[in-house]
Amino acid sequence: MPIITIKMIEGRTDEQKRALVQEVTEAVSKTVNAPKENIAIIIEEMSKNHYATAGILQMDK
Repeated sequence: MPIITIKMIEGRTDEQKRALVQEVTEAVSKTVNAPKENIAIIIEEMSKNHYATAGILQMDK
């Protein structure tokens, strides 16, 4: 059973998250030949003050 974790900055709508998990499920199903009902996706959202790139917090960009 594939388990996929997606980490992203908070702020996406529920509709965007629905579309994301549908597309990821489809891609994983095709790629590893797994039945869609066996694919689990965990979305972990973080605030902009908990994520940085190039030494700069996202909240400071």
